[in-house]
Amino acid sequence: MDESLSASPAAGSVPAARPPSENPSHPGPRAPHPLADHGRSPLRIPVRVRFGFLIPAAIVLAAIIIWPAFDSVWLSLHNADGSKWVGLHNYHTLFTDSATLTALKNNVIWVVCAPTVACALGLMFALMAEKIRWSTAFKAVIFMPMAISFLAAGVIFELVYQQDPNQGVANAVAVGVHDTFAPSSKYPGAHPRPASAKPGTAGSFTSVQTFQAGTVAPLPLVGIQDAGLPGKAVQAAAPAAEPAPDQIEGTVWLDLIYGGGGTPNHIDAGKKGMPGVSVKAIDVATGKTAGSASAHNDGTFTIKGLKPGDTYRLELPGSNFAQPYRGIQWLGPSLVTPAIIASYLWIWAGFAMVLIAAGLASIPRELQEAARVDGANDRQVFWRITVPLLAPVLLVVMVTQIINVLKVFDLVYVIAPGSTLPNANVLAVQMWNVSFGGGADQGLGSAIGVFLYVLVLPAMYFNIRRLRNERKEGR
Repeated sequence: MDESLSASPAAGSVPAARPPSENPSHPGPRAPHPLADHGRSPLRIPVRVRFGFLIPAAIVLAAIIIWPAFDSVWLSLHNADGSKWVGLHNYHTLFTDSATLTALKNNVIWVVCAPTVACALGLMFALMAEKIRWSTAFKAVIFMPMAISFLAAGVIFELVYQQDPNQGVANAVAVGVHDTFAPSSKYPGAHPRPASAKPGTAGSFTSVQTFQAGTVAPLPLVGIQDAGLPGKAVQAAAPAAEPAPDQIEGTVWLDLIYGGGGTPNHIDAGKKGMPGVSVKAIDVATGKTAGSASAHNDGTFTIKGLKPGDTYRLELPGSNFAQPYRGIQWLGPSLVTPAIIASYLWIWAGFAMVLIAAGLASIPRELQEAARVDGANDRQVFWRITVPLLAPVLLVVMVTQIINVLKVFDLVYVIAPGSTLPNANVLAVQMWNVSFGGGADQGLGSAIGVFLYVLVLPAMYFNIRRLRNERKEGR
């Protein structure tokens, strides 16, 4: 064994210094990496590999986004078929055409109303979800419409807004509420014979013949079928032969017999009374109502409290014959845009709720509890603590909704009927109509598309800036 290797250093001697490369506390220059000769670091991806991944994505991006965008700008500066340069003529038409201006006005209504209401509903639902026991099920029900396409939602609400209460849910509810407080007439379409009465105001009829107290007044009606009478109607009966001196008695009956027969203006067998018909006695001298009565099941009625010797005409108010309430014209010219916005809110309120609920969950509860300890009530905690801390989330929801409503197309195109589609028109639908829906004007359609893109740019810029700020803050 070599003694130089086994010998220990002498006491008090200083150990020999190691080479820099062997000293663990002072590492020296390391040996060159095997790839150093090739001029690249093992942690860097070669340029040709990076371009190999980026070029296909860039080609797809240019094919579906960049080239169509530039082509739209180019077409917007040409005539309808793209054969002639017209400069800014299409943009001038965009701001002078009445249909396009209507679409622009409706887009403004959408941008102002839909995002604001969607945020408000989302906030309300998020707060409710924190207070109820079955919050998960509640959130699932509210968010469920997001799984439905805009086309399917449009078909659903086109049925909801049907005018017939037997088909449209909205009008079924409206008619039910209306008839609860103001029952509809029992005999829509019924009327006296023209020779016996003349039409009055608000659908009423006034007798041609005059009557005095103590006399009998027959009031035969036509205009409806026997099947239109209520089930409690029975065979019409003649009134008393000699009424009291201060009364007028009479009968209101359907002057028709099922299957034919009978004599007009006579109470024959088979003719039924019309229960519930209201009859008023109008003083000929003053023109004021002197009394009224309602017909019984056999059609007889008695108007009491009249002055003997005075002359009266009998009036049948229009409420007896008015057509039944048919609901609200949801898709009419005045309500079509709010009705479509309501269908949009049905879909997107759940999206707003989910984002706002996530924001609520991230708020430190200590701040709210501290505010309550300081004496703040629930309303003050909400407006001064919760809302300011939720402001970034609410702003994100608002901007996202603005982008969505600027592009809305499916709901308007499906829900609005052809007669009111011009009243509900928006820019996306107008772009489709002038380009492919019969207008065949690619120039104007491209100009509308470019203008719509310009409107979306501020919201896009805000989102990009927000994402960059979040990256800088490390969120």
